[in-house]
Amino acid sequence: MNSLEQSAEKMIKEYIELFQGEGVITGEKSRGPYNYAVKLSEGKTNLKLLVYFSKKRNKVVLQGNKESQFYQRIHEIIFGPGLFTADTDKLSEPENYIGTDESGKGDYFGPLIIAGVFVNNESIAALIRAGVKDSKEIKSDIAIKTISKEIKKIVNNHYSLVGIHPEKYNELYKNFRNVNRLLGWGHAKVLENILNKQEVAEAISDKFGDESYIRISLQEKGRNIILHQLTHAERYTAVAAASILARDRFNDWFAEKRKELNFQLPKGASSQVEEAARQLKGLYGEEFLKSVAKLHFKTSKKI
Repeated sequence: MNSLEQSAEKMIKEYIELFQGEGVITGEKSRGPYNYAVKLSEGKTNLKLLVYFSKKRNKVVLQGNKESQFYQRIHEIIFGPGLFTADTDKLSEPENYIGTDESGKGDYFGPLIIAGVFVNNESIAALIRAGVKDSKEIKSDIAIKTISKEIKKIVNNHYSLVGIHPEKYNELYKNFRNVNRLLGWGHAKVLENILNKQEVAEAISDKFGDESYIRISLQEKGRNIILHQLTHAERYTAVAAASILARDRFNDWFAEKRKELNFQLPKGASSQVEEAARQLKGLYGEEFLKSVAKLHFKTSKKI
């Protein structure tokens, strides 16, 4: 069994578990020549979910009556709700631009991930068809992973990811003394990385502070770019795509740490997070926290 087949089998098992948690009747997992499949039922309506492992990647396909409420419900669980209409003429977006977004800013555990994606009219339409929307609107990590793979395929090499892992994050924070300045540096970095591959006139990012936080960090390639910082910028396709890539890389870090530590690190900054931090401090000592957590959070003082 090759790695693609293994990942397809894992994905179908995770989907079955996810759907059962949503009260969906599921059949037995079956294996075809190039896919794993499962039957999904609600009343008299039946659907078939297939995860293919042929060629170079896994592909998720949902078959059934697309007009049924059941199909629409399952489609939303897998791919998330639609962000835009399919008519790209109605989108008030530049013809080509870079969108940037981040993941992990409000999480005590884990890295800060900043992503950037370049799009044009052709890739905007393809990304919308692939289900791109604000990552916060996508229900499952499986869907995030699936759409993230599609984004990378559609935009080819015209994206960038900058990961600031906790230990490095804590070092940088000592210098910046301000999360928004650190974010500005990260957004500028992904812009420069893409501009080294592609000439682009405009960029859009979600508004997290004064525009100067990004502007002052831009180097020669980015100094002349028209930069828009907007609230709810995830309504723009490239920013939504960047939010998915960032979230997927953020999720990967948690999955790796779970295997490494045999311990599930919770996301966010809740009482559950505080308890997990206390347990880790007791197991490995206070110094260990700097390798998994953002120490300037109030959580550090509470524990």
